[in-house]
Amino acid sequence: MANEQIVNKPLFIADFNYPLPDERIAKYPLAQRDHSKLLVFRDGKVSEDIFYNVGNHIAPDSLLIYNNTRVIQARLEFCKSTGARIEIFCLEPLEPHDYQLSLGSTTGCTWKCLIGNAKKWHDSCLEYEVKSLGLCLRAYKGETMGNTYAVRFEWDNTNISFAEILDAIGELPIPPYLNRKTEESDKTTYQTVYSRIKGSVAAPTAGLHFTQTVLDDLRQRGIQTDEVTLHVGAGTFLPVKTADANEHTMHTEIIAVPRATIANVMEHLGHIVAVGTTSMRTLESLYFMGCKKAGTVSQFEPYENHYSLSPREALQSLLDWMDETEQQTLHAETQIMIKPGYKFQIVDQLITNFHQPQSTLLLLVSAFVGEDWRRIYDYALNHDFRFLSYGDSSILNRKL
Repeated sequence: MANEQIVNKPLFIADFNYPLPDERIAKYPLAQRDHSKLLVFRDGKVSEDIFYNVGNHIAPDSLLIYNNTRVIQARLEFCKSTGARIEIFCLEPLEPHDYQLSLGSTTGCTWKCLIGNAKKWHDSCLEYEVKSLGLCLRAYKGETMGNTYAVRFEWDNTNISFAEILDAIGELPIPPYLNRKTEESDKTTYQTVYSRIKGSVAAPTAGLHFTQTVLDDLRQRGIQTDEVTLHVGAGTFLPVKTADANEHTMHTEIIAVPRATIANVMEHLGHIVAVGTTSMRTLESLYFMGCKKAGTVSQFEPYENHYSLSPREALQSLLDWMDETEQQTLHAETQIMIKPGYKFQIVDQLITNFHQPQSTLLLLVSAFVGEDWRRIYDYALNHDFRFLSYGDSSILNRKL
């Protein structure tokens, strides 16, 4: 009954607003990633440090989980013979549906895309002569899918993959609130140092502060690290436009978690540190997947269904199911919406940046630290912290 009340009780997004002047939004990162400011929230107290000292705020027996996804150069600009420019923003693969298979294709693939200036693109095929690769890329507009389209890409050089084509002519899609064009430096600064699995159209920005020096320091302290994959979609930038946040439709994202990582998480329960909201959503989704032995989590499942399994039992159930179905890596989809009233099952600490007002990411932070989110954000605003993707960081302890 309590869970149903959480779903049915209005959650007014206006209650999650705060003043964010444009000058507080970091347009560029610091020259040294790990020199960003670090807000520390522990035992109801707020303080600050420098990010390279993050290991001072994590227990030695902890397991830190980060998202290893890599941002692809997903924006393509075609020019018609009339001079009209058509921008195609690749969001996620449709055929093949698997990211690695689609990006690795050497014959053709179909993606769900946003199309800029779509009214200028009728039934004709768009062509892009990629001289550096010795091929012609052709794009065909398919069925409409809400405000997106299915776009088929084909090319005539079977020695070249779609990933190589994107690398050659695509543009890295930096966040729209930066209000600037992508620059060459963004190709490096908008990737985490541990990114390796291509597929995201937005960076898991909490990880942008890590350097190899910081990672080495954590391991020297006895803090283990492990990784998951969640390909961040453009939906992460969607504002909540409904007065009641419960009426907002969460985007679905694809995750991949090795069996060994799930076993590692189970061994470290009570000492799990998530780097970013994407790692948080992935880890918390594992609980519900284990409870029902299925690779999907719907938006309100944590509130509509009551599962009696403990986190350890749920993770063991998930491992047993993976063994039964011969899965060495869990490939799944999550639409989970973490909001006030959510009961955390896996994550104890969260490393994250400062998020936009009235966003689902701020709802997640509020669920994790309770009403203290206001004190945390007031402190950041009053102590010259830099906000959003290229801004400063925080390490938050879950409010028990």
